[in-house]
This record gives sequence, structure tokens and C-alpha cells, in this order.
Amino acid sequence: MRHPLTYTAAFAATAFSLFATSALADPMTVTDIAGRQVTLPDAPERIILGEGRMMYAIAPLATENPFEHVVGWKDDLILYDPDAFEKFKAAFPEDTERMVNFGNPYAGDFSIEAVLENKADLLLLDLGNLFKAEETGLIEKLDEAGVPVVFIDFRRDPTANSIPSMLLLGRLLEKEARAAEFIDFYVAEMRKVTNVVQSLPVDEKPLVFMENAAGWSPEYCCNTFGSYNYGRFIELAGGRNYGSEKFAGYSSEVSLEGLIAADPDVLLGTGANWAAARPEVTATLLGYQANAVDNDARIQALADRVGFKNLRAVQTGRMHSIYHQFYNSPYHFIAIQQIAKWLHPEDFTDLDPNATMAKLHDEFMPFATAGQFWVSLPK
Repeated sequence: MRHPLTYTAAFAATAFSLFATSALADPMTVTDIAGRQVTLPDAPERIILGEGRMMYAIAPLATENPFEHVVGWKDDLILYDPDAFEKFKAAFPEDTERMVNFGNPYAGDFSIEAVLENKADLLLLDLGNLFKAEETGLIEKLDEAGVPVVFIDFRRDPTANSIPSMLLLGRLLEKEARAAEFIDFYVAEMRKVTNVVQSLPVDEKPLVFMENAAGWSPEYCCNTFGSYNYGRFIELAGGRNYGSEKFAGYSSEVSLEGLIAADPDVLLGTGANWAAARPEVTATLLGYQANAVDNDARIQALADRVGFKNLRAVQTGRMHSIYHQFYNSPYHFIAIQQIAKWLHPEDFTDLDPNATMAKLHDEFMPFATAGQFWVSLPK
């Protein structure tokens, strides 16, 4: 049975502010996450995804067939999360086969002619690339061609923008009731952590260093998040994020010397199945086809890197790796739950992120969960 729909007045008010449209309005006018008012002749029927990983957000809304109104994408889902792509492919083989690869919307391989040839009536883009889209003239060119552009955001500031982005997608896909149902689930799962963390004193919050894509470049250390994305996940889970205390902005490079000097209480890293796209990667290969034995060895190898093995977090066994793709999806509440259990195990004994993952898939996804999405340093 699906989670009961208890769409609160607060979210209804948010929805009202997002969508300026009369009861039987045609055309459709929406306000996107960049604050732009965009008018479409009607609900879009042929959508291009500026990133294939936008399927993470479309699937919970159009579970019976998330590809119904999608004509193509950029191939990042295939390259950087092949486990998820294989799940979609198994469930919808004909639809994944017909997907057109439109290339990178911000590079020379993206063709306006191909957009028109495929009769697309909407391009969805990521808010983090707003400047690039403006700088390259992409928005202007598509506007001249009569193809609207709408920005959503599950990466730049996901904990602030996932709810309005899901509302926006629900409107565009004519799945508003389903969007409300997902949002109700999202809020309930987030509150399982935030209701507890809000009462924790600051001196009980450990210092956490998050390594973005640990092992992507084997000899490189390190890139980390500021008070956005995984940095914000750490804060909401009851930690002090190293990057938030050191710099303003989304992310920054950090030297190994700086990491050693900070000697954080907890080390986190992100990983995904990047082995095919980047054979030299030493990251944990987390995802739907992950092998737990292999990932135990991989996180141990990350801990054994020069400069890491003597860090306090490694010595005390408080080093963990988590699925990178949570950083770009509306499912990040699962990451926040697991991080909270790592940071404050005594306060979250009853919290079960694996059960949350199973419930997400049972109620909102077109396929079952499988694999491994986090791993801790073996004891």
C-alpha cells in the first residue's frame, strides 16, 4: 500500500506560489527554480533531460513508465550510474533503447537541430548550470526555436530545492497528486533525523570531513563540500562539516596537509560504479550491483592511502563511504539517515535506512532495490 496522502497546507501554499495558472488555463505558466516564469503551450509531451540522472526524480512521479514523455537525454546516467541505468533498462527495454543522446547542453555537441527534429517541447536543465546556459546563449537559441527551458535542482541546494522541484515536475508531468504523495514521504523521513538532531548540543556534534568522489583520481586529495549538498547533509545529520567551517560556497579543493592538521572525528567519502567509465578509479563501487566483499577491500585501500592511515577517524574505525548519486536526487533523506546513524548511533538505534530504501522502492520506484549503498571500514 502506498504512503497515505496528507498534503499539508504549508506545501499547498508553496505550490500556489510556484504555479501561476488559472483552473483551466492553456497555455501553462510555471515559475522554475531559477525564478524564471516560463510559458508552455500545453503540458509537455516530448521532454529532453539536460542530465539523464533527472530520471531519479521523474521515476517516483511517473512510476508506471517514467520514459513516457522523455525523448532523450545526456548520457551521464549510462556512464556514471550504470547500475541504475541497467535497472531502468530491465524494466523498460524499448524505452531506454529509443532514448536519443542529445549530448552536453553546454558544449558544442548539443544540437538545436536535433531538438527540433525530435519535436521536443521542453528542455529540463540543472540550476547549477544556469550561468553556462546563459553564457552559451542556449536559452536564447531555444527560445527563438520555440522550445521552453525549465530549471530544476536536486544538486546545488537539494535540501532547499527538492520539494519545489518535485512540485514543478508534478505540474509539468500532470502528476501533482503523486508529487504531493512523494513530498509527504520525503518530509516524514527527513523528520526522523531532524527532530532528534535539533536538540543535540554543539559539543556533541563531531567534526566530519566529506571527500567528494574519493578515489576518482587515485593520487588526488581532496575535494570537499561547503555548506551545500553533502555538506548540508552532514549538518542536518548532526555533524560539523569541515568544509562549511573553512570556506563559503559549494565545494573546494583541500590539501592533504590541511586534512591531516584538522584530523576530523569522522571521515566520509562518496562512491559509485565508475569502473567502466574510468577504469583506474579506486573508489567504492556502490550502487544496485555492488559487491560487498569488493567494497570492503576498496574502502580499506582508501584508508591505507598515504596520510590517511594515521588519521584519528581511521584509527577509531569511523571511516565510511556512501553512494555518490544521493547528491543529485530527491532520495537524499536516505543518506542523511545513514550519516546520522554513523555520527550518533546511540540516538538512532531504531532508525533503519535500509528499510527506508526498501519502502522508497516499494512505493515509488518501478523496480526493487538491490546492491549496496554504503559501507564502513572493516573492523
